[in-house]
Amino acid sequence: MMDNIPPMCYTPVMSMFEAKGDGFRGERMIVLPTEAFQGYVEHPQVRRMYLTDVGFFPRAKDHYRERKDGIEEYILIYCTEGSGVIRLEGREYQLHANEAFCIPRFKGHRYWASSEDPWSILWVHFKGADTEFFPLEEKRVVKMVSSNASNRMMFLFELLFKVLDGNYTLGNFIYISQVLSLILAEIYEREKRDSTQEQNRHVTSVVRYMYKHIHENLTLEQISEEFELSRSYLNAIFQKYTQHSPMDFFINLKMKEACKMLRSSDLYIYEVAQRLGYGDQYYFSRIFKKVVGISPKEYKNSDYFHYKE
Repeated sequence: MMDNIPPMCYTPVMSMFEAKGDGFRGERMIVLPTEAFQGYVEHPQVRRMYLTDVGFFPRAKDHYRERKDGIEEYILIYCTEGSGVIRLEGREYQLHANEAFCIPRFKGHRYWASSEDPWSILWVHFKGADTEFFPLEEKRVVKMVSSNASNRMMFLFELLFKVLDGNYTLGNFIYISQVLSLILAEIYEREKRDSTQEQNRHVTSVVRYMYKHIHENLTLEQISEEFELSRSYLNAIFQKYTQHSPMDFFINLKMKEACKMLRSSDLYIYEVAQRLGYGDQYYFSRIFKKVVGISPKEYKNSDYFHYKE
């Protein structure tokens, strides 16, 4: 049976990219004639996720591709260096190093490498029932912030190339399907973990900044500018991790510091207020009572240690 299987089809790049007659130096591209392996493709462990084309184009100067009606497979593009543009449904998406983008099936599109800093891309065309488990229709750039993301992606794609350079067996088709699933999980599942880690770092950095400037009247605009993060993003991550808005969290820090000062020093209430950036003692007292539950005077003259979160 295996003797009748045709050899792997290597498509010359010049047939796909008219602008580059000689292709790209160091390129790798494999097109699988899946119609010749229909029996394999229909296997339960293969049909759930299988590729039809895969490649690597390093520093692909003048790379351009346009498909007005799209194709029947998803197209995953992962940029390892440089940059390029993907145009889809009237919108352009900039793709840079360590970023990925999936073009949905049957969607007209075109994409091209930057003329100033041409991208290097790993790409794969694929389809199958398990594609529904990944957000492939969202049309968005996925940024992989992990420091060794590129190495992991190169490794997984190298596994694909290595297996595809070997024999056409059912076992290899099943293996390819599994590696392809790993590639998608690497992008979309790790994105969730990377995003959580990045958000944690942002919250931690902002909180440290608040402690450092606890004697000042910071505004959300100032914090936003300092960290080059949008106010909506700051509100979202603080609500997620502290259950407070950034400014409410900052006020709580100030009131905790006020409690320490009132307990451990002979400072007058107006002095505590001034040291925490409040020029109006009465406004400070109202905020203190709202947060702590009693007035600064009552707190200072009592054994009350409770702090209302």
